[in-house]
Amino acid sequence: MIQLMLVEDHHLVRSGFQLILESQEDMAVLADVESGAMALDFLTRNQVPDLILTDVKMGEMDGISLIQRIKEKYPQIKILALSMLKDILTVSDVLNAGGDGYLVKDSSADEALFGIRQIANGEKYLSVSLGISCVENYRHYTSNTPDKGYILAKYDISERELAVLEMISEGLTNAEIADRIFLSKRTVEGHRKRLIEKTHTRNTAGLVRFGFQNMLLH
Repeated sequence: MIQLMLVEDHHLVRSGFQLILESQEDMAVLADVESGAMALDFLTRNQVPDLILTDVKMGEMDGISLIQRIKEKYPQIKILALSMLKDILTVSDVLNAGGDGYLVKDSSADEALFGIRQIANGEKYLSVSLGISCVENYRHYTSNTPDKGYILAKYDISERELAVLEMISEGLTNAEIADRIFLSKRTVEGHRKRLIEKTHTRNTAGLVRFGFQNMLLH
């Protein structure tokens, strides 16, 4: 029996998935919650599920941050991300965070169940439609000069935050950055913290690595 948890902030979507899962003889839904915080609270108080299905885009704590936190404390739990996005960069974020699969929400019930069983058996799973999307957008994803504007918009990084990131990569302290761009040290500290949150990195080293990997830094 595959023990499952649903994490989805839209009640109708959550209810739909629950009906599909509970109709299966080899699956049981231990809990369905509407936020990452509720999911983490459940894990500390109750039986740990075999597999968690989580939405990627949620308020307060998004699915990628949730995946990171769960995998840090419960590495044995399998996680399948749910999203409407057929975006290979988002898929990459999910997998890099420790996710075991990515299911597009417009997938059929049969595909969703197949993906869940694959992951429960120790395999990885990506929606079939993602393969088509990757082929259609091959030139964009393999370009040697990715669109910086696209990356900034995807992660909601402002031009000021980009400037701070560039100075962080140069090894400047918060005080030195503040002096250079005429801001308070506290404001610079806030920019650094938000950059780490937006890029789903853990520290300054991870933030700089993100900048180089996504061609924001040279």
